[in-house]
Amino acid sequence: MAMELLSYMRLFVEVARTKSFRRAADALDMPNSTLSRHIAELEKTIGLRLLHRSTRKVELTEAGEVYFKRCQSIVEEARMAHESLLDVVERPSGTLRVSMPVDLATGYLAPILRDFAATYPLISFEFDLTPRRVDLQAEPFDLAIRMGPPPTAPSMLVARQIALVPRHLYAAPGYLKQAPPLKHPSDLVHHVLCVAQGAMKQHGVSRTFHRGEEQVEVTVDTRFAINSVGLSRSLALLGVGIAALDGELTREDMAMGRLRRVLPDWSLSPVPVHAITETRLLPARTRLFIDFLKAHMEARFVDTGKAGGPKRRR
Repeated sequence: MAMELLSYMRLFVEVARTKSFRRAADALDMPNSTLSRHIAELEKTIGLRLLHRSTRKVELTEAGEVYFKRCQSIVEEARMAHESLLDVVERPSGTLRVSMPVDLATGYLAPILRDFAATYPLISFEFDLTPRRVDLQAEPFDLAIRMGPPPTAPSMLVARQIALVPRHLYAAPGYLKQAPPLKHPSDLVHHVLCVAQGAMKQHGVSRTFHRGEEQVEVTVDTRFAINSVGLSRSLALLGVGIAALDGELTREDMAMGRLRRVLPDWSLSPVPVHAITETRLLPARTRLFIDFLKAHMEARFVDTGKAGGPKRRR
């Protein structure tokens, strides 16, 4: 009976988390009718109504709120205890569901994902490439990888910094040939910027440039406000303006003479990359994935201080 009750609690937690029998049934891979019957049996066992059901939505009763808070930690602890056995034999398995921006995935993470998959052959993957802020409580993701500052809401989210991506300025030779002189970051006010940024603001954006210990704040207008690193690189290659990119991303373009480093002694403040989860109690495959990303991304960017920027070792 105890094992059956724990199983019912796990089902109840999923319904309470998603506020939907249909979404919970999809996540649990079971028929909606079976899930509804098990929840009804749980309510009958404890003698309290836990959910208000309607055709549109599911809401927790007062008793359901209390029960959900207690059950959530119990279910997580039970899952961790079970998956710790997989750690012992070093054979984590299951499906890892990750949301990440397409530019980050294709530009930086693809080789790391390949190596992780080879290291842990029993783990399968579902990658959703999107810049939108997914709801880690209502949607079936184990974690989200995001560039920029960590989220401030909801307050229960856990953000772990896994990398700092350096940024330098690049432009096509054709653009530089016809553009005004560029000897100091303050000269950028006379140039066209094609900069990927989360805020998507064009006017009066303050940017910090570094040269060794020296730091300069420059307020510039961004004619092309973009949420894609790939598009900003493409526009720079076409001679439209100056893009802020990572040196690894431009290595081939530099070697072929398609792009040149602008203000080579200066670099922009690096962009942090965070792994965001709903809880600190993570399955083995999720913890291993985050640690793997952190170690390999740090190794890639460990020497980002060359060409004038500050070295960053974490």
